[in-house]
Amino acid sequence: MQKTFSIKLDTGTLHLEVEPGRIPLNRLLGFAARVSSKRKFLLVSKLLGKHYPVSPQRMSWSYRVLAKRIIKSGAGGESLWIGMAETATGLGYGVFEAASHAGIKDSLFIQTTRYHLEGNERLEFEEAHSHATDFFLYYPDDPSQRDRFLNAKTLVLIDDEISTGKTFLRLIKAYQAVNPHLSRILIVSLCVFAHPEDREFLEVQSAIPVEWICFRQGLLRFEDSLNFDIDNITVNVSSNGNCKKDLLAWPGRLGMNAAISLETDTVETLAAHFRTPGDPRPILVLGTGECNAPAYLLGRELERKGFKVMVQSTTRSPIHLGNDIRSICQFEDNYQDNIPNYIYNMNPDDYREIILCHETPICAPLSGRLADWQAISARFELNPQSFYAKLHFFRP
Repeated sequence: MQKTFSIKLDTGTLHLEVEPGRIPLNRLLGFAARVSSKRKFLLVSKLLGKHYPVSPQRMSWSYRVLAKRIIKSGAGGESLWIGMAETATGLGYGVFEAASHAGIKDSLFIQTTRYHLEGNERLEFEEAHSHATDFFLYYPDDPSQRDRFLNAKTLVLIDDEISTGKTFLRLIKAYQAVNPHLSRILIVSLCVFAHPEDREFLEVQSAIPVEWICFRQGLLRFEDSLNFDIDNITVNVSSNGNCKKDLLAWPGRLGMNAAISLETDTVETLAAHFRTPGDPRPILVLGTGECNAPAYLLGRELERKGFKVMVQSTTRSPIHLGNDIRSICQFEDNYQDNIPNYIYNMNPDDYREIILCHETPICAPLSGRLADWQAISARFELNPQSFYAKLHFFRP
């Protein structure tokens, strides 16, 4: 039997009709108002480690369950897995990694990105409801990975939530134009609230079998209300268009055919920087924007060594204070775009240590965060030949 919820936001009222499911909805989602004229609400995930801090164990559980369902559906080799920037890049990698450990072979993971990589061929499409509509899907540099990209039989699309499916349909059509061999699509998400007519339209337009995999599903309707204080806010979300290759170390944007492992002495090297022995508070491992998977990898290793850990990530998504957004910290991005970045629901006093994982060189915005939080820098570096990653730790 469906349950109906109405959530009052400062930008309107969100109405949900939710089908029965094993996981209580309030363990999956919260709600908030977006600072956006295109879409004025946000489903605040309690599993992603984005707008809420989440334990690595809980994140790992969600990855394994979704990967198991994908494998059970029959998805095997010759598959392309795409995580959607920015919110679901960590989710996409995590599900791909879990499936790889479970035996999926001959598959490729890649994530969409908002950053320009000069000289790399790409597919372009838009996310109509986003605060920033530029999305790029780059072709892999490696010839064998490029061949796999262009000839995948199964496409696995991963996002945190789906309310219409329009973004996925734009991506599917763009991808089908370069890969006529595609024969199956799996759409994977924590929650699906797309209307049946939207689902049917996507399936008909795709013209190949489409399967939907999620934890909970239902229908969503938003009743807009005018709020001039929010509606008149303008936020810079436009890239300066410069090539970002020298700033990017996370390999997800150009394709990965294997899971990444951290060097074996990572936790021991990091622990030498800790100043709080015996402190019962957890450690916060904080990722940045599209590069949030390294924070999960480090958090998981710390947790395995017996530390209490929470993982979260910064975001460029502007969200209004209220409902499930209880605090906002705003600062400049570390990708030289001068775009505001945010961290939500984070109180530095809740943590014994804060570790800021990033792929870019240390710059003024990062230095400011490190100083304000008395945090430890963890810069990501990958050995592409071995898929072992090193984190360079530094405490100012």
